[in-house]
Amino acid sequence: MENPRSLDRRALLRAGALGSGAALAGLALPTTTLAAPRRTGPALVRGDRPRLTHGVQTGDVTPHGALVWTRADRPSRMLVDVSFDPSFRVARTVRGPVLTPDTDGTGKVRLHHLPPGRRVHYRVRVADLDGRATAEPVTGSFRTAPLGRRPVRFVWSGDIVGQGWGINPDLGGMTIFSAMAAREPDFFLCSGDTVYSDGPLRENVTLPDGRRWRNIVTPEKTKVAETLTEFRGQFAYNLLDEHFRRLAATAPTIGQWDDHEVLNNWYPGEILTDDRYTEKRVDVLAERAFQAFHEWVPIDPRKAVDGRVYRNLAFGGHVELFVVDMRTYRDANSPGTAPYERILGDKQARWLVDAMSRSRATWKIVAADMPLGLVVPDGDNIEAVANGRPGAPAGREAELARVLRELARRRVRNMVWLTADVHYTAAHHYSPERAAVADFDPFWEFVSGPLHAGAFGPNELDPTFGPEAVFVHAPPAPNTSPLDGFQHFGEVEVDTWGRLTVHLRDATGRALWSTTLRPER
Repeated sequence: MENPRSLDRRALLRAGALGSGAALAGLALPTTTLAAPRRTGPALVRGDRPRLTHGVQTGDVTPHGALVWTRADRPSRMLVDVSFDPSFRVARTVRGPVLTPDTDGTGKVRLHHLPPGRRVHYRVRVADLDGRATAEPVTGSFRTAPLGRRPVRFVWSGDIVGQGWGINPDLGGMTIFSAMAAREPDFFLCSGDTVYSDGPLRENVTLPDGRRWRNIVTPEKTKVAETLTEFRGQFAYNLLDEHFRRLAATAPTIGQWDDHEVLNNWYPGEILTDDRYTEKRVDVLAERAFQAFHEWVPIDPRKAVDGRVYRNLAFGGHVELFVVDMRTYRDANSPGTAPYERILGDKQARWLVDAMSRSRATWKIVAADMPLGLVVPDGDNIEAVANGRPGAPAGREAELARVLRELARRRVRNMVWLTADVHYTAAHHYSPERAAVADFDPFWEFVSGPLHAGAFGPNELDPTFGPEAVFVHAPPAPNTSPLDGFQHFGEVEVDTWGRLTVHLRDATGRALWSTTLRPER
């Protein structure tokens, strides 16, 4: 039972009611996490008891625990009841942090001392500071990570609420999240672009063929995010959707970020020329976005190597996940022709090689926020790794070549890369037999997305590492709306014998393509 924040009652009373994110605090959830939000009046109107405003989430699950997240409408104490019985007849209570305006009313507590591979039920409450009233509880569940060679199933995707396509009440909301929840995954890997801070929403959008799209819109989603409050509002928006909350309440999220948590194609040190922004320093915007990300996403900074994003998590003897950050430590976007440029950064690249070399898991799965062989342009520059030129690796390709070469030298076998970012789904096989470089081992990369954003693609494949597009499902035109069926998520299943099966699924959960990989011993 960990309490990362401890404040006395007098200090909290001086802090007063929660101000940050006030426009959304009035959207309270009833007693069930699956019910739709209801507006109850101005955000700062105080009722008889505190309220949980955006449901519950878990994250960064381990064999013996997980992080539990919630948000309250006022300063209050977070309490979590934990049980193996959904009726909570036998339960223990974990005393969490005091939720304050400093974190926009959000809070997290890590549960400990749980058995591996077990379904755990939890019930979150908050108590006001004098202890006289508690909120209506919100319940959820998760499965702790297994030990040994147990089967594992998880889903992944990214790119949420982009290009103007938000929560459409006429469609019942973002139903793809319920399709993922229906797969009963052990966890959800969110592969970046968890929000679109640079993508304002309009209440109504007219499609080229005359169809109308309607969005739920909040004040923070009407302009590009610049202030901390506006960045917080991006994450709060997603949790207004009942399907998003359903998945969040029943499967732990393993979160990472990419560019749109801040703005499109950003890199450290960039100075903006975009007239929509009054704050032109990207580093300032990124720090605000990073604070909101850690407040609203159930990520444990103590699991991250440098307290930010990149980290590794084990799920039994067959699966170890290596979550990377291809945004924070990159060199400036360029044409990609220099002899050597970074997208991981020296420290993270060394960590990735060392951690994968130490892993005893059957499958080493790299969760990347950008694809390796697809050309992702940024005007005349390169946004991802591939520079679109044949021949020897250059630019960021040179850093990737060094990583792949060292992994091969250390005989790291059974590596798979998962990603999103490009807003379609695909399966790529990389082989030195087709490549301009020969000193790496063959591997697969699987791409899936978007989740309620515009669909694009397919992108050009760069030949440097010998990729082959084995399967592609992409729309016929750019920024195809979610109405037209090009929304995707992926699913990975690893069985008791270590066979890894990948399903690339559409928004209903239907498998579009599948393959089974047998591990190299």
